[in-house]
Amino acid sequence: MWTIIKIDRKKIFTLKNEFFKKIGSDVVFYAPKIKLQKYLNSKILVKENYLLGDYLLCFHKKFKNNAVLTTLKYCKGLKYFLDHLNSSQTEIINFVSRCKKNEDKDGYIKQSFFNFKNKNKFEFVSGPFTNLIFSVLEENKISIKGIMGKHQISVSKANNLFRPV
Repeated sequence: MWTIIKIDRKKIFTLKNEFFKKIGSDVVFYAPKIKLQKYLNSKILVKENYLLGDYLLCFHKKFKNNAVLTTLKYCKGLKYFLDHLNSSQTEIINFVSRCKKNEDKDGYIKQSFFNFKNKNKFEFVSGPFTNLIFSVLEENKISIKGIMGKHQISVSKANNLFRPV
């Protein structure tokens, strides 16, 4: 069963070790990461962020038993478990599989993970138009056509140059 836990990022290794000691080495931790690139002072800064912030997905067969969760409740680095996740297991499994399907070779979530539907404004995150916002006129599988000021533009989705605002 999957559970979602809020953690203290500084103590994540301590938390994992305590989980391994208390319930065994077959615990699975999953924290999807994204790589952000920002253009600043003619340099590209690369920053790694966790998609879920201070939350971590954790899987173990014994999590169905509330007594096991109670024994883990006071581990160092653990803030709390989210409650009542029994009915949300299919959604969590779908989320994890969607994340893993959209990971690149380094384990970072690709741009294809983010749904562009119902979004009408995007911001450039790299290149000469960094931090500029454009409005969407038309979208297809390969590119997005938009307008920025008086100018019409076409941007390929494969380049990961923009994100929804």
